[in-house]
Amino acid sequence: MRAFAEGEPVAVALAEGLDRPLDYRAPAGGVRAGDFVAAPLGPRRVLGVVWGPATGEAPEAKLRPLIGRLDVAPMRAEMRAFLARVADYTLTPLPAMVRLATRAPGLGEPPAARALLRLTERPPDRETPARARVLAAFAEYGNLGFAPGELCQLAGVSAGVLKGLEAQGVIVREIVARDAAYPALDADGPGRALSEDQAAAAARLRAGVAAGGYSATLLKGVTGSGKTEVYLEAVAECLARGRQALVLLPEIALSAQFLERVEARFGARPAEWHSGVGQTNRRRAWRAAADGSARLVVGARSALFLPFRALGLVVVDEEHDGSYKQEDGALYNARDMAVLRASIEGATVVLASATPSLETWANAASGKYARIDLPERFGTATLPEMAAIDMRVDAPPQGRWISEPLREAVSARLAAGEQALLFLNRRGYAPLTLCRACGTQVGCAQCDARMVEHRFRGRLVCHQCGATRPIPTVCPSCGVEGRMAALGPGVERLAEEAASLWPEARTAILSSDLADGAGSLRARIEAIAGGEADLVIGTQIVSKGHNFPLLTLVGVIDADLGLQGADLRAAEKTFQLIRQVAGRSGRAERRGAALIQTCQPEHPCLRAILTGDDEGFWRAEASLRERAGAPPYGRMAGIVVSGTDEARVWEVARALARAGEPLRAAGAMLWGPAPAPIARIRGRHRVRLLAQSPKGVALQAALRAWLAAAPAPSNVRVGVDVDPQTFL
Repeated sequence: MRAFAEGEPVAVALAEGLDRPLDYRAPAGGVRAGDFVAAPLGPRRVLGVVWGPATGEAPEAKLRPLIGRLDVAPMRAEMRAFLARVADYTLTPLPAMVRLATRAPGLGEPPAARALLRLTERPPDRETPARARVLAAFAEYGNLGFAPGELCQLAGVSAGVLKGLEAQGVIVREIVARDAAYPALDADGPGRALSEDQAAAAARLRAGVAAGGYSATLLKGVTGSGKTEVYLEAVAECLARGRQALVLLPEIALSAQFLERVEARFGARPAEWHSGVGQTNRRRAWRAAADGSARLVVGARSALFLPFRALGLVVVDEEHDGSYKQEDGALYNARDMAVLRASIEGATVVLASATPSLETWANAASGKYARIDLPERFGTATLPEMAAIDMRVDAPPQGRWISEPLREAVSARLAAGEQALLFLNRRGYAPLTLCRACGTQVGCAQCDARMVEHRFRGRLVCHQCGATRPIPTVCPSCGVEGRMAALGPGVERLAEEAASLWPEARTAILSSDLADGAGSLRARIEAIAGGEADLVIGTQIVSKGHNFPLLTLVGVIDADLGLQGADLRAAEKTFQLIRQVAGRSGRAERRGAALIQTCQPEHPCLRAILTGDDEGFWRAEASLRERAGAPPYGRMAGIVVSGTDEARVWEVARALARAGEPLRAAGAMLWGPAPAPIARIRGRHRVRLLAQSPKGVALQAALRAWLAAAPAPSNVRVGVDVDPQTFL
């Protein structure tokens, strides 16, 4: 690691500022490449990383000295290379990548002691709502210790409530090191008994980790096949060899069940990194990843940017899940960047899914990735029986959405003491509110989007910008009263219909907008798994790996919903979603079933789901994409031009279209401009262009040259999404 003496010019990548490293003079005591430093930027003090020798862009006489070096483990060369590669691939300014990699509070503060409040076994002398919230906060986070201010914020109580509990001995105050060490994990802890297929798969993954160096493997197993237990064996091998492991999960609500399995396997809880982790534990996890004491980290996509000291394994669970794509700020796909980081670190990457993305399937088919299959469910469980209900034949009455065959099937399961799930991938009560007098559809004032009725909240909500308004009784356009109508179903309306059909059933709704945070959602999922509901009604969140032992029937209300529109991934997403939802059924001893309501049972996607011909679906989908030159057999970049002045936005978009020669010279095509499918969000008008090229084209270089040829004014934003997942 190169050292720079005091006063020597160095390049520093800042967490904000320009899109490239800036030159400074090394501070007293000197610095090394990778050191975290405080740097002056105008009148402010900002965080930065010493990137290497000075760029020479500014005269040495004009360079300002750095304020000082921070007491933090330096950023390793591999991490700096990873950030630079991600920035280059996604066309993201380097400061945004440095900011992603330093999102932990107090990095520049020296180690110190602090007070932590911990829960004892003594109950309070009396229950109050405030005290109950304090106890619930401890329970939600596994009875971890909390700083007093953090606990007040999490529980929504005053310091006086904590003092009262402390006086009674319900909680105790401890003075500890500011960032306590994580408990040791036992790599030799007992795992679950594995089937023959699981044991063979685990042995292959262990061998890959033991061999060292980079490797990538698709772990494709049907729902309920025990993929988690298999890749935990790879984690055990990684820990035994003194390296660190990272497991990425697509949904924060999954973390509670997963953490329990990790604790049972390795004897202690791992470090966590996601939006639900408090500031104290974020700093603790960041520092522990950097010094190597966090041996296993479980987290959301941003955990990929933690400063691991000796990363040996990255697992991307449910690798097909769309939530791995970051859709604002730095636009990256954590699945792809996990492969990149593993290649730089010389680590193993495991991509696990029952319904892999076409990109991963194609990489395995071409031999770029290894592939391990788990074709059967674990133990006595079997895959659910699949059947379609043709809604052209068995249409329900007008204003109803549950067909008679589905109603009979649900009634039979409930009578047998089993659980049933009704799936509809649409939040709220109704997607459209319309005036029957004049035909006005109630839309958002800031977006070109209809407002969705959320009757349980008594509000209309824009799902683009989050704006809300009361549900109107008078038409905002013609002023006629009593003619407003909610059209179409959401899960709330489906729950209303279900209550009329099965009034004695205990019903639970799983939808992200109906949960008061991740803790509430986890509690609801655990209650369902424990048998506290008979009928579950849910959106796509029910597809994300949950295990409900009593659930034996899944009814898909509108299988055609995702097949609408011009999204090139429509069939792939529909296949994955319905397959995953159906996979919640029959995961224990009782045989499960899935009934799919559709108006087009002959659609190739639905036929593949019903027949179980996964490989046939992927081959057909791959053939269509290859003929179209679409990913993964071609490259795409989506460009959105946006601003508050619509005419100015179109002017910039047309100028970009006229300046497309650098793209054409590189072998890429440019389509557009055209209005975005949602042409206005948060008051900003949006126009889209699309760049498409063969796979071997250096698309990023061509994009940079193109954008430089037609620079946008400051009041118009040009966003570039390399490998877009959506086209809204």
